[in-house]
Amino acid sequence: MEFNLLIENLTNPALLFFVLGVLAVRVKSDLEIPPTSSKFISIYLLFSIGFKGGQELAHSHISWQIVLPVILGILSAVAIPLYTFFILKRNLSVSDAGAIAAAYGSVSAVTFVTAISFLEMHNIEFGGHMVAVMALMEAPAILIGVILVRMYCKENEHKSLKTVIKHSIANGSVFLILGSLVIGFLASEKQAQGIAPFTTDIFKGFLAVFLLDMGISSGKKLNDFLKSGWFTTSFAVIMPLVNGCAMALLSLLFNMHAEDRFVLAVLAASASYIAVPAAMSIAVPKANPGLYLPMALAVTFPINITIGLPIYYGIVMN
Repeated sequence: MEFNLLIENLTNPALLFFVLGVLAVRVKSDLEIPPTSSKFISIYLLFSIGFKGGQELAHSHISWQIVLPVILGILSAVAIPLYTFFILKRNLSVSDAGAIAAAYGSVSAVTFVTAISFLEMHNIEFGGHMVAVMALMEAPAILIGVILVRMYCKENEHKSLKTVIKHSIANGSVFLILGSLVIGFLASEKQAQGIAPFTTDIFKGFLAVFLLDMGISSGKKLNDFLKSGWFTTSFAVIMPLVNGCAMALLSLLFNMHAEDRFVLAVLAASASYIAVPAAMSIAVPKANPGLYLPMALAVTFPINITIGLPIYYGIVMN
């Protein structure tokens, strides 16, 4: 890994807006993004990456270069919750361990978007099929987390697996990105160009505003999370780097493009703070959102976009 890659990523405007949001909370500024605006930006980001990914996928020929990342992504979404659950269960309740394991087995769409911006900064194009990989990694991790809780929790009072599956698929972020992916796949190149100013030209600006909002949210939750002890903090720092580096090295065994290996590593390293919290609130109501949400949002997310991305990039490019 070259040191200048780390410096370049640390000075990325999108990341700096995230830091600005955290600082705004620390200095008790009244800066805030209206909830309705924040929700709209979230919808826009998911719509944009899904649509562009569908377009790229439509132009791709089905081959092992597409099938392999899909297989590795789904296996990652199953394996990570399995082994992290047993690590977490040694110090946390079964419900909390299951929810956190699901979050770390699942993916962060915003981390994915930041990774794509990182590649674009280095003039590297990524395969549109990686959007499909991201979407397919969301639900398996949630299901594995809930199954583990049901298996190890003494009180069997959780919702049925049928309800969890339905909620996972119908979750707004999952449904939107899958739907946008299909629409992008079906749209012709001429039709896609008609909305290109919306899906492409203003994308990075909206990402910066969204990360500012994420910084404000993280700053508000950081103190409560730090009071939970060293174990959760250490896990939130170490685990994404372990998962990301492991995927970057494992994918070396397969004949895959370097950019696909990089995105897979980022997806394996990321943790969900949108779809998983929504699903866990129904499936595992005893899990404490004051743990799994700050872990994913306030610690793992900034670790990935500051330290993780250059490390994974350095591994796959060497």
